[in-house]
Amino acid sequence: MPILVRSLNDRRTTGAGEGAGMLEEALAAVAAAGGTAVVQAAGTDAWGGLRQRLARLLGRADDRRERAELEQLDRTAELLAAAGLTEAEHVRECQETSWRGRFEALLESLDAEEREEAAAELRRLAAGQPGPGPAGGTTVSGNSFHGPTAVQIGDRNRQDNHFGSGA
Repeated sequence: MPILVRSLNDRRTTGAGEGAGMLEEALAAVAAAGGTAVVQAAGTDAWGGLRQRLARLLGRADDRRERAELEQLDRTAELLAAAGLTEAEHVRECQETSWRGRFEALLESLDAEEREEAAAELRRLAAGQPGPGPAGGTTVSGNSFHGPTAVQIGDRNRQDNHFGSGA
């Protein structure tokens, strides 16, 4: 039984309010959506961005943990790519379940504020939405550029661009 579902059952038997149960169910749904997103994105154009964001989320600002999460995500992608026709569905289900469990464990380990932030990021990832922008709120997304283009976002940085034959 998944961790969040088990804790939901424990709370109901100990007399916690229905609101707590609904919250736990919502977090379990977010974790499940995250697991599905991992499996669906592996091997697609969306994989690189999703992979990086998930590693940051699961690594919790620890470079070593983030690298370990990247390795685990890469193993997942390799397993899914290597699965033959007869085993593909089983491998997908196993990977979805594994990642759902990891997301449930993450959400359970956080305090209320961190849990809501992590759940919001998982919701964005599952929906294919961009993450929060850099400090200052400046972002560039959904643009189509035709011809020479340079875009830079950040604070106190410099970019020199030269287009044309005199470059």
